[in-house]
Amino acid sequence: MPATGYANVEDTVHVPLFPRRWVNSVCAEAAGGEVMVQDTVHWRGVRGTVTVRGDALITGESIRDVLMHQLLQTGQFPEIQFTLDSLIDVSRRADTVLGSAVGTLTLRGTRTPTTAAVKWFPDAGGMRVLAKWRAPAWILDDLTPKIRSYGLGVDAALWKDLFMGADLVFLPEATPGR
Repeated sequence: MPATGYANVEDTVHVPLFPRRWVNSVCAEAAGGEVMVQDTVHWRGVRGTVTVRGDALITGESIRDVLMHQLLQTGQFPEIQFTLDSLIDVSRRADTVLGSAVGTLTLRGTRTPTTAAVKWFPDAGGMRVLAKWRAPAWILDDLTPKIRSYGLGVDAALWKDLFMGADLVFLPEATPGR
């Protein structure tokens, strides 16, 4: 029997990745932010904020989207925010940099310390950043208290982990013409 995968053994290292094969034009402008980097050689002094409009999040399934927006209460709490405090364990492979982003995820006004595995590389005239992180499923009770009224397997402890991710492109700040 394999040690991970279908072995009925919890895999605490690998985060599943479900890449998009294409991006549909139904996506709306949903994210914004700013990251300041003092030292791009050792990646020290990195601070920033990324904000996402909760009502712009879509799964591709209308009924799921309605439920998600109700649970996140996007009318009352329109923004989801990640505040980057530092980068740790940074290493470089060719033009790709790997590390961990340490910061705070704010969802529905609740601030949660978060560490995400990140990878960034040049792309589309800027810097593409791929981030993924996991949290225990019980955290949904704290982040979205309405989930208890819907059930969805959280109260039955059907889920152990919640996997999340982001795919961002940071563009350099436009400098005004002289």
